[in-house]
Amino acid sequence: MKTYLDCIPCFFKQALFAARTATDDERKTKEVLDRVARLIPLLPLDSSPPETARLIYRAVREVTGVFDPFRIYKQRSIEKALSLYEELKSMVESSKDPLQTAVTLAIAGNVIDPGANPDFDIEEELKGIMIGTIPLNEYEFFRQSLKKAQTVLYLGDNAGETVFDRILIETIGKKTVYAVRDIPVINDATIEDAQKSGIGKVARILSSGCDAPGTILERCSREFLEIFDGAEIIVSKGQGNFESLSGQWERPVFFLLKVKCPVIASHLGVKIGDMILGDGRL
Repeated sequence: MKTYLDCIPCFFKQALFAARTATDDERKTKEVLDRVARLIPLLPLDSSPPETARLIYRAVREVTGVFDPFRIYKQRSIEKALSLYEELKSMVESSKDPLQTAVTLAIAGNVIDPGANPDFDIEEELKGIMIGTIPLNEYEFFRQSLKKAQTVLYLGDNAGETVFDRILIETIGKKTVYAVRDIPVINDATIEDAQKSGIGKVARILSSGCDAPGTILERCSREFLEIFDGAEIIVSKGQGNFESLSGQWERPVFFLLKVKCPVIASHLGVKIGDMILGDGRL
């Protein structure tokens, strides 16, 4: 997905939010914004938003000296999600279609995103989960594709939703590699975060090698790329992964996300809040 002009104000909003999360020093926050401002004239619109976001969060780290500004936030979101694990697991197991319910829950978990929505409420989101729907024709294609596959590559997104991902992986019941970010960026999951969520009990955890809030293939490790290129089916969670991987016609990728951004809503022709399950044609 390309960068739209409407993404530019969002870059500044993310920079301001991340900088203020990292420091109370307004001079350092201003320096972060100044660095972002210098990036804008050089910004190629044919690059994906995560390409620019990686530079924004690098600036936050370098200027503030804080390597993981959202560390406490991630820990709390994982703890909150884990406290709901048994309830969610029971909801899936008692469902008429456990896979469909697990997919829907996994997409609902994508709401845990302070970059897009600092005021989210996990429990409030779950109350309305049965109101939200996923495209049933796309779900059937996904289900049939899973049946044929022996292994799954699962691209994680935010730290708290890894607990929801764990439930979907358990429901799928296939040998799975779970890929996360190489270093902390926003509240995206790292290897440490995925381990805290119990993902290691159901999948092999692997760093993608990418330091962006997405999966930019040119910046991923050789090990990850070998797995990506040979994957029988790829489950891609969240907006950042969608922004960096959309249009991957030649790969068996399925995008699972909740739309939180007006640019993505317009790009997909849907509404903010819609649940998306679709393949590489998106």
